[in-house]
Amino acid sequence: MKTITPILEIDVPEPRSDEIYSERILGRQIRFKGLKKLLGAADISKAGDRNTDLAPESDMIRETARMILSSLTLQHIYDHPLTDDNGLVDTVVRTGYDIDHTVFNSISSMTLGDMKDHLLRSDGQEIKRIGRGIIPAIAAGLAKLMDAHDLIFIPRKIFTPTKARTLIGVPGSLSFRIQPNHPKDNLDAISLMVYTNLALGMGDCLIGVNPSEGSIDTITSVITHIDKLRRETGVPTQICVLGHVKNQLAALKLGAPVEILFQSFAGTERTLTEEFDVTVSYMDQAYATMIEKGPLRNVAQQFMYLETGQGSEMTYRKHNGIDMTTCEALCYGLCRRYDPFMVNSATGFIGPETHLNDFELMISNLQDNFMGKLLGLPMGVSPSYTLHADTHIEGQQMTTHLATAAGANFFMDVYLGTDRMLAHFVNSGHDDQTLREVHSRIPAPEFLEWAKEKGIFEQSPDGLVTRGSQWGNPQLFCKSDAEFQQLRESLPSAPGFENAGPRPVNKVQRTLLLNQSIGREAVHSHLREDELEGIDFRVLTTMAQCREDHLRRSELGTMLTAESMESLSPENKDIQVVMTDGLSAEAIHHNIHDTLTVLEDGLMSRNYSMGRHVLVHYGRVKLTEHIGDALRCQLVIMLIGERPGGDALSSRSMSAYLVYRLNDAEVQKQAIEYSGNKGIRYEYTLISNIYTGGLPALEAGSVIAEKAVQIITHKAAGNRLEEILKR
Repeated sequence: MKTITPILEIDVPEPRSDEIYSERILGRQIRFKGLKKLLGAADISKAGDRNTDLAPESDMIRETARMILSSLTLQHIYDHPLTDDNGLVDTVVRTGYDIDHTVFNSISSMTLGDMKDHLLRSDGQEIKRIGRGIIPAIAAGLAKLMDAHDLIFIPRKIFTPTKARTLIGVPGSLSFRIQPNHPKDNLDAISLMVYTNLALGMGDCLIGVNPSEGSIDTITSVITHIDKLRRETGVPTQICVLGHVKNQLAALKLGAPVEILFQSFAGTERTLTEEFDVTVSYMDQAYATMIEKGPLRNVAQQFMYLETGQGSEMTYRKHNGIDMTTCEALCYGLCRRYDPFMVNSATGFIGPETHLNDFELMISNLQDNFMGKLLGLPMGVSPSYTLHADTHIEGQQMTTHLATAAGANFFMDVYLGTDRMLAHFVNSGHDDQTLREVHSRIPAPEFLEWAKEKGIFEQSPDGLVTRGSQWGNPQLFCKSDAEFQQLRESLPSAPGFENAGPRPVNKVQRTLLLNQSIGREAVHSHLREDELEGIDFRVLTTMAQCREDHLRRSELGTMLTAESMESLSPENKDIQVVMTDGLSAEAIHHNIHDTLTVLEDGLMSRNYSMGRHVLVHYGRVKLTEHIGDALRCQLVIMLIGERPGGDALSSRSMSAYLVYRLNDAEVQKQAIEYSGNKGIRYEYTLISNIYTGGLPALEAGSVIAEKAVQIITHKAAGNRLEEILKR
């Protein structure tokens, strides 16, 4: 196993003042102040960078920035570490400097342009050698000099195999992580989706579930169940539940089979700690725990699954003035620290505030794959589109073909490409098989042998792998037709299991895309105040003045207008309910009356004081902190429309964010000690998928009330509350 270098033993040059980079073009002097500005201007224009004034103003500005960047030596970039807003090197940047200095010294005098040419001329072994000696900012700079051909040609030469029960990333292979998510964490539905994807020949990389409810109990229940499925089917793969790392480790301590440890990463320490609730030192401890206690410690060579994706730092405005591509490279420097089994870029998942259209999605995913593979990672990508962005199934599919050509190790897939729990769209098992057949790829060797025994694949004497007689037949794993029918009833929204070659049949495709069109309509729906009769509320307004502002500039929905702020004064109530459209006003209209009726009864029966309800148009979750500060309540409960998912009903899905204000000095001290975030002021608990196909509204009212009682009683929310409840 890899030895972790103590963070303070990693040498980083002292930060320097910003240099002025300039070039004269036809009498016009073009200037960039500081390396951050230069790196941002050298990239393709993307929504997240435009929203933070880091994108180039024109093609000429971009190409000028690229010319200047090409002329800088690797030593120059190394000598100018990217700092935070206080001019300091944070822990995420520091980890990226843990490199092979012998390699770096051999290439440090090369310019970025020279290095690009060298990579294009070199074989995979030389590229891997170079990757060990470069910091993430250099990888980002190189990515910005590449066109699409470059971004495909170079990484396809790099192979970084990793081994758990299966060996992934070997030449000629293409692996897939299946993600059988369900909005109720229904175990029968999870079983059916696992069976379906296994029958399609997928899952050689991982079976990994994102739980709708991220408590330690749910994580334990779900991972125990998928471990049972793995054992019963005999499939050689590994399992994971994509809950928060703290709750996964708590489940491991209780005996749950946490074989692969998951965590999402960000490219700045502020985002990592304040939003993702982990620190580098905590992840060091987590890695050490898996070495000592992980179920695969005597089997796997790697056992960490790390997920990234361009834009999270921009969404939270905690990017330290660094552009999205470079922040993503910084993520990879942190990932490299833990010798992971797999790294997945989920670029596109956030939406139009980071990636507005299909072109931005394509370029960013190619950049991610290039940077990750160059830095030595077992890189997979998960091109994702959402219904509130101008991204589509065709753009997502084209991106997967480009990334396959570029040598991505794996992709993620969900049943028919539709994640009803997380409300985004990625590969389906049909897409996966199509990619394998078009690009002549096969599964991991151990998985292929199992799939041949099951009749899922056949292999000719000359090595050609084709679909077998049982390909696409989920009943293969059921003991009877009755068992399959029982599982089928647990997933009533499933449009069918019929196939046409490696693709779903036309009627299934038509149903899927019709449902998506309904979801896109819901994104553009509006709150209708006259239909909220019987609810006593006051109306506040955010800085987002129209739907386009709301979708493309998320920060505007987190701030109240001056007039609204002036209308608020301290009320010192226990609880304040806030209702807002979020990404589906229809979710509010279809759930709010039933949810509020039960929620109000549950809270008032316990004698909690409540402020008059607030209704906000174009609101985002972080708005709760402004309202909480102004009203000085203990707890803000925001009921907000989720972004629409994959079936017609899910366009009506609502979430409840319970946002606890740390207004007690001793409680805040405990929160700081737990999170490592010295500036923490609020803790969050989420209850999602409130609609008739998930958690019904009446039941949700009771669940929210009970969770509110727990939060106020224990003076904690989020992961800290879950740990307290398990004591």
